[in-house]
Amino acid sequence: VQLQAYGGGLVQAGASLRLSCVGSGEAFISAAMGWFRQAPGKERELVAAISWSGGGQEYPDEMKGRFTISRNNARNTMFLEMSSLKPEDTAIYYCAAGPPYTRILLTADQYQFWGQGTLVTVSS
Repeated sequence: VQLQAYGGGLVQAGASLRLSCVGSGEAFISAAMGWFRQAPGKERELVAAISWSGGGQEYPDEMKGRFTISRNNARNTMFLEMSSLKPEDTAIYYCAAGPPYTRILLTADQYQFWGQGTLVTVSS
């Protein structure tokens, strides 16, 4: 699976932003997927995860209520809707795909394929 993330940019605190991840290959529609982010000097962390069908989602506590992950398997696309953005959300955001037909994957080492990342900068 090849992944390409889009949609990053510079926004002000409180704004909303939508990231997209387009995948190639038939394996996309059966892959559990997720969004991660990495800020300078910090480890990569999970932002949101979604099952291969899209029926299940998981978020770390600090993202609940602000971030929404979804996918459109007919278009090989996954989304991350972010709202009420804070300066501490500034990071490179990566999309990732895992093994087929797994429900939800929560750690980076479970994912097999990674996109190139898109930079999100939130100014105060």
